[in-house]
Amino acid sequence: MGHSSHNACAVALAISCLIVAASAGSFYDEMDITFGGERAKISNGGQDLSLSLDQYSGSGFQSKHEYLFGRFDMQLKLVPGNSAGTVTTFYLSSQGVGHDEIDFEFLGNTTGSPYTIHTNVYSQGKGDKEQQFHLWFDPTAAFHTYTIVWNAQRIIFLIDNIPVRVFNNHEAAGVPFPKSQPMRVYASLWNADDWATQGGRVKTDWKNAPFTAYYRKFNANADKVGPNSRSTSSVNDNQAWRTQGVDAAGRNRIRWVQNKHMIYNYCNDRKRFTNGLPAECKRSRFL
Repeated sequence: MGHSSHNACAVALAISCLIVAASAGSFYDEMDITFGGERAKISNGGQDLSLSLDQYSGSGFQSKHEYLFGRFDMQLKLVPGNSAGTVTTFYLSSQGVGHDEIDFEFLGNTTGSPYTIHTNVYSQGKGDKEQQFHLWFDPTAAFHTYTIVWNAQRIIFLIDNIPVRVFNNHEAAGVPFPKSQPMRVYASLWNADDWATQGGRVKTDWKNAPFTAYYRKFNANADKVGPNSRSTSSVNDNQAWRTQGVDAAGRNRIRWVQNKHMIYNYCNDRKRFTNGLPAECKRSRFL
């Protein structure tokens, strides 16, 4: 192939990358509805997506692509009013036995009582790393941005760009860490009134159905894994997520969130871990 042909291919590749960049964030282009039929609705030219739950079914969607590391942002507005028994989710997961998973789950509550933000990390099929928070704002009144940063060194959970949790890679201490299984982005709204609200004591009130949660402005600045399992660079030039950590200001924000808004931390649950706390709990304050 001649030099001009090489240039033509390079130009064509650049154009195709630009097209991908322009379409990033469109739910039509990025997501597939996985269950719930018409309860999941894409609107506003692909910019908005709503999920609904009634007594017959919830609804959900997943990304068309798989990723191996990246930064994943989604804006959500949660079910308002009496959302007891409902769970709204935004998470990453691989498939199969021994799967990896990184979770944001939003557990509904009775009118006037706060949502519980439930976070967890699974590696090789094992989770049990829950941290839960109450928010410092009403997540049903407006959209807020929920972010998962996943690189080889750590996982960072952020809300409106405020870090609320860090799960560091402690493989050297024998703690499994998600690093080899590509994951898709998932989201869902479903009924979990056997456990979601006050330990299952408060059930879903179907008189309030349908329950609806709203998603918008999805962005994956991440490495897509193609059919041949080769990772391709993300279109976005900002690669800060690859080595992103938490600076001094971020550590102060985490201290504030964990001191003021954390309601459960597995690393403090000695009744649960009667044989001793998990190894990572001894190695980092900000888990």
